[in-house]
Amino acid sequence: MENETRLQSVPNTPENTSLPRAKGEVRLSTKLHSNKTVICKLRQSGSLRCLFPRTDQRQLQAVLLNCAGGMTGGDRYDLNAEVKEGTTLTISTQAAEKIYRAPYGQSAQVNSHIRVEQHAHLYWLPQETILFEDSALERSLNIRIAKTSTLLLTESLVFGRLEMGESIRSSRLSDRVDIRRGGVPLFLDIVKFSGDVASQLDRLAVASSARVVTSLLYVGRDAALRQPRLLELLPKKAGISQLEEEVLVLRMLSQDTNLMRSTLIPILDFLSNKSLPQCWNL
Repeated sequence: MENETRLQSVPNTPENTSLPRAKGEVRLSTKLHSNKTVICKLRQSGSLRCLFPRTDQRQLQAVLLNCAGGMTGGDRYDLNAEVKEGTTLTISTQAAEKIYRAPYGQSAQVNSHIRVEQHAHLYWLPQETILFEDSALERSLNIRIAKTSTLLLTESLVFGRLEMGESIRSSRLSDRVDIRRGGVPLFLDIVKFSGDVASQLDRLAVASSARVVTSLLYVGRDAALRQPRLLELLPKKAGISQLEEEVLVLRMLSQDTNLMRSTLIPILDFLSNKSLPQCWNL
């Protein structure tokens, strides 16, 4: 909380645009070794680091760590990953990412580019992103998957924590997701907010006063078989669509992070075959 207070107290004026900014980059690729997914290449720099918990599973878990303790305007993080043929990679974050007050005219930027080869599996499972008053975030996620690969993706946006008495009256967000399979667009999505976000979320046709918006995408040959169980796990303010035979999209609204996690964790456990990273349960 001390770090949050310090960052939020910086005046939102032009003279603060010259303050030092956090930069970070992770480049990662996988390979098979003794029928187990291991690191092939790894390069990391700046404030973005990657941890690799030891597990008994054959997949590789990569946990992203923001050493700066949050993001503000002018910060930039880049991730580039290659999931090689036959390997399984789970990418998560050590904790929820916090987007603090942005100096005048600047945005925090996060750009991720991932390529998933034939018969490979990617679980993109970051914990929630929390936006604070006067925050500004531009984020893009670009994933290219092969026709025989599997993808599980989830993203949760928290627009102020109601349990902490927070309300977002001024913020900017541009969040883009671009998934292509075999070069063909499979899932293109963008979430944009600016100004009084709380009032926009209070509208019945937008979020009906919910403060947590969760998106989930599952691409796999068994998608249709998994749909009935997913319908049983969904709360009232959620829905699921089958875009194609192998593509499921889920949207969920929650009042707070506790409700979101209590619903989302069983869903992720089911779709990841009980291989959800331990950091989700801490």
